[in-house]
Amino acid sequence: MAELTGSEILAKALKKEGTENLLFLMGGPMLLAESSCIKEGIRPIDVRHEQAAAMMGNAYSRLTQKPSVCMAASGPGVINLTTGIANALIDCAPVVAIGGSSPIHQFGRQVFQEIDQVAIMKGCVKWADRVYNLKRIPEQVNNAFQLAMSGKPGPVYLDFPGDILYAKIPADEVDWSMSGRPLLNARPLGDPRQVDALVRAMAAARKPVIVSGSGVIWSRAWEEMQGLVESAGIPFYTTPQGRGVVPDDHPLSFPSMRSTAFREADLIIVLGTRMNYIISHAAPPRFSASAKIARVDIDPAEIATAPRKVDIGIVGDCRMVLGQILAGMKGKVEPDRYQDWRKQLAEGVAAKLKSPGANKPVEDGDIHPLRLCEEISNFMRRDSILVVDGQEILNYGRQSMPTFAPGHRLNSGPFGTMGVGLPFALGAKLAKPEAQVVCVHGDGSFGLNAMELDTAVRHCLPVLVVISLNGGWTADPNRDKPGRDLGYTRYEKMAEALGCHGEYVDKAEDIRPALERAQTQVDRGKVAVVNVRTDYRARAGTLQFAQYST
Repeated sequence: MAELTGSEILAKALKKEGTENLLFLMGGPMLLAESSCIKEGIRPIDVRHEQAAAMMGNAYSRLTQKPSVCMAASGPGVINLTTGIANALIDCAPVVAIGGSSPIHQFGRQVFQEIDQVAIMKGCVKWADRVYNLKRIPEQVNNAFQLAMSGKPGPVYLDFPGDILYAKIPADEVDWSMSGRPLLNARPLGDPRQVDALVRAMAAARKPVIVSGSGVIWSRAWEEMQGLVESAGIPFYTTPQGRGVVPDDHPLSFPSMRSTAFREADLIIVLGTRMNYIISHAAPPRFSASAKIARVDIDPAEIATAPRKVDIGIVGDCRMVLGQILAGMKGKVEPDRYQDWRKQLAEGVAAKLKSPGANKPVEDGDIHPLRLCEEISNFMRRDSILVVDGQEILNYGRQSMPTFAPGHRLNSGPFGTMGVGLPFALGAKLAKPEAQVVCVHGDGSFGLNAMELDTAVRHCLPVLVVISLNGGWTADPNRDKPGRDLGYTRYEKMAEALGCHGEYVDKAEDIRPALERAQTQVDRGKVAVVNVRTDYRARAGTLQFAQYST
């Protein structure tokens, strides 16, 4: 009778769940599991740091809308996953993390790399479990995939002790009955009474706005949201990673009037996003204290624990609920009702564009980051996937770089994790190999996972990386921030040593030609890095999210 090891059962179970790529850093006790995955036809993508594997999985899952799989060795290897996994939790990305651990039969004896990895992971995931029984490995793997995608998506963790991975049982004793069960993919409708209440509120409002987030992307509700925006004539705003669900250049997008729109709106419709610091908890003074709040979310806990009173709470899938709203508003909500509101916002945008110096940063030395953002925006293809990571460049990019396709905007998200840029870009390229992927990095954030350029080269993941080289972490016009300075490192030369195409730019007029040359190399299958010297004094004006600021 043929026998299977726990490692082989794990690999077969992952294959049955549809796993196409394994994001990992090799090491014990996972070596046999990793080899077995390769034998099953799963593509191995080995990284230079475990957190990059989790971050790649985050981006891959957001763009494919299915679970990704990352794997790490015991002890420090698993702990290194936690930064990326915690970011996936806050981003609601369904990353399945698998870690090796010390053998069960020696727990408590201070063996090599022994630590309670399940306990460490529990605060970073939706669900964590340890495998004890070889027969049930397929069931537990399927549970992981199901729970990663159910309701509000998020990461999960499965812990595999070394003795379980190398133990053997007869092949016919393995229970495959649960393996490969289709993911639930539930799409609950909203309570019709609450939907009707929202329609009535829309019919009574004079200055409504829609504020949407990633929930619209996860439910694939971009057509329905655009239908609502256009049918009702309501201005819309999105969270940074929710951009593109309706193109940023849509006639009902008034980005430079965001503060006015939030402050004066009498009805705020929150679609698939947390009421967190990103939107100032929808609280005064940024939002009107008298505004009515309606909220659609698949997670009842999100609505029940909202930091501001929700007048109309609809628990349900965004796509399904938007369909209900569109059906219910026929003959009751007309775009003409909000004509004066749209006119006010449009005139405000026009006035800002005509104001002295509008969108024209002063350059009296190094290149202003806004000029860099403008050059990249004008160069990128309309359906490009844009990844932005850093401090000043992230803030400037959020203000000035548009997105036109759903899911095609990736950044550090609400958790604010530095270093996600390059791994996100590689995960995006893995998910959509035909897409142009542009990663705009600050020089500080780039350093956190810079060696993933080596991963990109080895695995033929041609992305374009643009570095805003302002000499350190954040802007420092007064030269008084401790630990800020990093120097003006020639990162493009490091990239060339790793097998990339490199460009260095210190004049604004040279940015576009350098981008064009770099993209030509990317189109030929080569990774490219464009290192652009920017002004260390340039400080992006943005909301302060805490009592302190860097």
